[in-house]
Amino acid sequence: MEFFDITRTLKFLPGIILGLTVHEFSHALVARWCGDLTATDQGRVTLNPLKHIDPLGFIMLLAVGFGWAKPVQFNEQNLRHPKTDVLKIAVAGPLSNALMAVVLSIIFVLIHNVIPGYHGSTLQVIYEIFIYAIFINWGLFIFNLIPIPPLDGSHLLFHPFRRFPAVYTFLYRYGTLALFGLIIISSISGKNFIPIWPWIQYLGDGFLGLLGYR
Repeated sequence: MEFFDITRTLKFLPGIILGLTVHEFSHALVARWCGDLTATDQGRVTLNPLKHIDPLGFIMLLAVGFGWAKPVQFNEQNLRHPKTDVLKIAVAGPLSNALMAVVLSIIFVLIHNVIPGYHGSTLQVIYEIFIYAIFINWGLFIFNLIPIPPLDGSHLLFHPFRRFPAVYTFLYRYGTLALFGLIIISSISGKNFIPIWPWIQYLGDGFLGLLGYR
């Protein structure tokens, strides 16, 4: 088995780059809206992928299906309403991926209705790139809402513990180890201990179905 399937990788690449870039850009933008300029000063309020892609995390994502981008940093003390602004920043990333999946789905169906493709054509390749991008963005939406550190969903679950720094640090540290443990065990055993694909498929196929695409 090859480390990379070149054809498959090239079809995944636009969706992965778009999804990660929009996700991190949204974190940074909402942080600025909430009063903190840390990410702005670091040049993260941009749609330039080079500002958001972590080289190792990106390679891992292409190779094994799990990776990461550069996390957006913010100073909680600069936020206007820290208790709620932290949650806004956290959900901004996943929600941006859901919005991107919706927009891509609409564009895809409009193009497909105007210019029907056929197997083996250049247009068919473009259709496949769109489909990959749609499902990748739904995947980033669902995956990042899992309430396990360091994923965005953990901020929603563990936010009440921020008033207890020692407890919060403990939960965050060992939650992160638990997530990586689940991923490693899934890879070694071949069993999926993070079964999010049915939800991704439900959203991807469901919304495309609503738009009239089967």
